[in-house]
Amino acid sequence: MRGLYLITNDHPIEILLEKLQAALSTGHIAILQYRRKKVARADQPAEIKRIQQLCQQYQVPFVINDDLELAMQFGLGVHLGQSDGEIRDAKARLPQGAIIGRTCANSIELAEQAVQDGASYVAFGAIYATASKPEAGNIGLETLKTARPQLNLPICAIGGLTVENSATVVQSGADLCAVISDILALNTQDIPARVQAWAALFAENQSVI
Repeated sequence: MRGLYLITNDHPIEILLEKLQAALSTGHIAILQYRRKKVARADQPAEIKRIQQLCQQYQVPFVINDDLELAMQFGLGVHLGQSDGEIRDAKARLPQGAIIGRTCANSIELAEQAVQDGASYVAFGAIYATASKPEAGNIGLETLKTARPQLNLPICAIGGLTVENSATVVQSGADLCAVISDILALNTQDIPARVQAWAALFAENQSVI
């Protein structure tokens, strides 16, 4: 599990689907996460179904942010914040092999607990300041550098990441770089080249930790 981890934004669904298709069709999206904070929960299943079909078409793993019930409904993976349920519970209720991610902020201890509980990956951030989650602050690269030798599962970095500032993030130990605006803020026609630039970044940079 390595590469670009794309998270949805709150674009109108038809625009979002166009942009997701442009990104997924490159073959260089490692995971897609459904995160739609401004969409009524009653409207989310219909959206998830359409995005799930896209992910199946391009064979991209698809996870739901912070909602185990929705993940169960569609047989998908889930990304859990620290207050969004237990990994062991998710493992018991989701299909075998479903991806389960865990937000760990800047805590190695939380990440080690997530490993013990059976997480598929752990996420650290915000690495840099980010407009989509300003309350997260920013932790820089030291947590990644400390975590890499200690953890035996994929590490996801999130928060303010762009192609231009993420080579050192990958070198510091990130297997996955999670982004929203660096891809979805672009015009649809510009997305494939940006995704290709991310793919090149991962090809050219390895963890040096």
